[in-house]
Amino acid sequence: MPGKRLTMRKIREALRLRAAGFGKREIAASIAAGKSTVYEMLARAEALGLTWPLPDDLDDERLEEMLYPPPSAAGAAARPVPDWRTVHRELKRRDHHVTLRLIWLEWREGHPDGYGYSQFCYHYKAWLAGQDVVMRLSYRAGERCFVDFSGDTMQVVDPDSGEARKAEIFVAVLGCSGLLYVEATRGQDLRSWLGAHEHMWAYYGGVAEVTVPDNLRSAVSKACFYDPELNPSYAELAEHFGTVVLPTRTARPRDKAAVEAGVLVCERWVLAALRNRRFFSLAELNEAIRARLELVNTRPFRGEPTSRRELFSELERDALGPLPKAPYTFSEWKNVTVNIDYHVEGPDRRYYSVPYRLVHQRLQLRATANTIEVFRSAQRVASHAREYGRRRYVTDPAHMPASHRAHAEWTPSRLVAWARTISPDAGTLAEKLLESRPHPEHAYRSCLGLMSLTRRYGTDRVGAACTRALRCGAISYSSVKSILAEGLDQVPLHEAEQLPSPPEHENLRGARYYAEEA
Repeated sequence: MPGKRLTMRKIREALRLRAAGFGKREIAASIAAGKSTVYEMLARAEALGLTWPLPDDLDDERLEEMLYPPPSAAGAAARPVPDWRTVHRELKRRDHHVTLRLIWLEWREGHPDGYGYSQFCYHYKAWLAGQDVVMRLSYRAGERCFVDFSGDTMQVVDPDSGEARKAEIFVAVLGCSGLLYVEATRGQDLRSWLGAHEHMWAYYGGVAEVTVPDNLRSAVSKACFYDPELNPSYAELAEHFGTVVLPTRTARPRDKAAVEAGVLVCERWVLAALRNRRFFSLAELNEAIRARLELVNTRPFRGEPTSRRELFSELERDALGPLPKAPYTFSEWKNVTVNIDYHVEGPDRRYYSVPYRLVHQRLQLRATANTIEVFRSAQRVASHAREYGRRRYVTDPAHMPASHRAHAEWTPSRLVAWARTISPDAGTLAEKLLESRPHPEHAYRSCLGLMSLTRRYGTDRVGAACTRALRCGAISYSSVKSILAEGLDQVPLHEAEQLPSPPEHENLRGARYYAEEA
């Protein structure tokens, strides 16, 4: 880069001090200028024979032309100039560790009279500063992809009701080629955010090493300058596609300047062009966006013959990572606390069991379209098929305590079969108990109570008590227990007191009365 020039006032003062016998260091300190700048100026003056005092007819303009003559047109035209566009593309290649100094050395071999390294760097940066904002990106091919939602939205009109609702606009930009991807989504919710990423990578045909989002809620659960916490579903998507998510710092738009520029291009050349059209579905809107997007990607950069699509095909397409073979399964994560009934709340207010020893503990629930999984410290402790029917509680018997599991394993047929092992009358009593309730489950406890009586009185006495209870019409667990407690099961039936018949009375109606009413 050319040395910094002194003002005419400082040049005249330096020449005066030099004639007075001051050294170059002292002169530089006196006029507040760099030593090398002063040395160069005095050397130029000595070569021209300029001494103090200067001639009266030598004005400032003439003095500057003498000290700093412009380069000759012939010399400037003869000096070779690198193809800066080729230099820029070489620096962005992923498959080689190319540096600017290596490129200069290779170029200098063929152009020994060309720029020195400092001049080479200076002119390259000057050329780069004049390029389109996307052309100035310096990321390696396949290195980064920037994603964000545009601040603008589009309207989608319901064809039946005429109601207009807003569609959010998802924008992505590849860091090397600047290839744009734009999609309209129903909102900024998690499902829309992750779905737009799937479509974006399918459009690119590969995956970048690093994905850079903003700190929106669907991407970052907890924003932090030093250690942001990713949304678990977003982290799972990144792992599936083999990319690393690096959120930007909060309130640092320059961290994602590429997508900010891409959003501006999208708003000016895609959304603005569609402002006067009405769309009646999200698919229709995305079809129109895709047509405009192709025009933007194939249009050359301002003042350059190269387009985003050409740069992508030349540099970045083969540098992207491969797409996964298996499709991504959308999942939602939530923190849950195990209730006292060893169930956790899943989607749609349905409850799924976990091992009963985890009661009151804090776990993580993962829900997909078909499965519900529960994790404790990244270890799965329960898995269920997701319920969409009328059941509200989904219980795995293995998760229940032994006492609950024993109760749950009994069925009406099994209870009756067990009762018949005691005696036929015990089986009949169990059947009548089950039939006497609106739901058989309501009589399970009574039947299990009969089971507990055999441990105290034995099967023979319980069988005899059931026979007496049937004869008396006392169909209940309490009646059998009372018979056993009073020892009536050991009294012969012919000696037992029969229940007295009800007295005749006009207010007492028998079965015949109700039969006539029917």
